[in-house]
Amino acid sequence: MESMDMREIESAMEGILFASGEPVHVDRLCTALELDRATAEQVLQRLMDYYAYERRGIRLLRMEDSWQLCSAPDYAEVIRRAFEIRKPAKLSQPALEVLTIIAYYQPTTRAYVDQIRGVDSAYTIGLLLERRLIEECGRLQVPGRPHLYRTTKQFLRAFHLTSLEDLPEMPDLGGEGQMRLNESGEIVDPLDGADSAAAESGDA
Repeated sequence: MESMDMREIESAMEGILFASGEPVHVDRLCTALELDRATAEQVLQRLMDYYAYERRGIRLLRMEDSWQLCSAPDYAEVIRRAFEIRKPAKLSQPALEVLTIIAYYQPTTRAYVDQIRGVDSAYTIGLLLERRLIEECGRLQVPGRPHLYRTTKQFLRAFHLTSLEDLPEMPDLGGEGQMRLNESGEIVDPLDGADSAAAESGDA
């Protein structure tokens, strides 16, 4: 490939990210543009800063080693109106509990989640799978070979995290079954006597 100046590299990288519509691993960008990783990440960071500083309608998000173009949160409402998209329902308290346990103890099984919460979490895990916040990632090598679950890139995006290392330190909340994240990715106080089992059938 003929040598490209930095402006052409930025434009080419922007085109790749736009065409993908999905997170693109930095190594794929390096291969396509014949760049070393440090240079690629420098260009990506410059694009990210540009979109944010200029208050453009798009943003560049980093999710671990992958990058994705997406619309700016400031314009979510008008974008929904343009495409008649329903605003996604907020996660229920049981869903936030299950998601928190999986986020901090992944990969983990439904049985482990149930053990911590003290209630059956099958329904909530199913809803979190539908919303692509968690995914199956193999099976535990024990009798019955239960599924293992972990969080996804969609989880990082939804909670505005670059990587799992950005999760806040888990405080002692007086019982693991009560810890949960709010929708800003922060650990909140234990539920004040809330009956998680009663809420289990609610929407996630």
